[in-house]
Amino acid sequence: MRRAMPITARTKQHPHDDAPDTAAAFERLATLPDGEERQALRDRLVQDWLPMANRIALRYRGRGESVEDLTQVAALGLVKAVDRYDPERGNAFESYAIPTITGEIKRHFRDHMWVLHVPRRVQDLRNRVRAAAKELSQTIPGRRPTVAEIAAHAGMSEVDVQAGFEALDSFTALSLDAELPGSDDGYALGDALGVSDTGFDLVVDREAVKPCIAALPERERTILYLRFFGGMTQGRIAEHLGISQMHVSRLLSGCCAKVRDEALADLEPDRDTTPATGSGPASGPESGSGT
Repeated sequence: MRRAMPITARTKQHPHDDAPDTAAAFERLATLPDGEERQALRDRLVQDWLPMANRIALRYRGRGESVEDLTQVAALGLVKAVDRYDPERGNAFESYAIPTITGEIKRHFRDHMWVLHVPRRVQDLRNRVRAAAKELSQTIPGRRPTVAEIAAHAGMSEVDVQAGFEALDSFTALSLDAELPGSDDGYALGDALGVSDTGFDLVVDREAVKPCIAALPERERTILYLRFFGGMTQGRIAEHLGISQMHVSRLLSGCCAKVRDEALADLEPDRDTTPATGSGPASGPESGSGT
């Protein structure tokens, strides 16, 4: 009679060598209250399954993220799987942990690796286009597959394939310090970008206030000219006109406010430009123009 083989600690066949048999440990974890013993068992389970999490992370290398960051994200997914796993549901921990870890890595790519915000649907199109193009490149040597070929292979419309290709360019961005193709003098992309020229705005502003200034009384126009074009202080303007510095200050404030309101009124025809009752600066120039 054939002798029965002894029962080993590993009673269940696992699809991977890095999948330990921890069913009993998870059952015990579910019965333990919060405390040091439960925390120690939880940490041990994370350590036991960490090789599997690292294996899953390595599937996503070469996609613009470092292996170190990928393994950290996978470890975070593993911790979530350990904390949320319920052995009473009857499923093996591996069948629960793999989609949890994979989902955490995919969420990391979606939320942190895209330079531009791309809708989820377009991200899915990108993944389908990339996978189809990779498969077709193995059967069509010497050239890249066309949009029509990718659409037929992936069961997509050509419009969706084009959107997927555009999303491929949105995953990463070119640095402004990157040298432009064909330039031998270090000419970077940032050197080709235009800048705002404030001189044009100044010309527009001057043309806008010209008729407003021309409508001012002569003394107000003289004060504005001496102050902003002649560079004179209020004290020197007062000596030049034979009035007090306080009066010069009131006239400056009043005529500047008047010019500003009239220029804005020209830009906004429907705006109510009726001055408020008792406005001191607005009434200054008129009350003091004869002094």
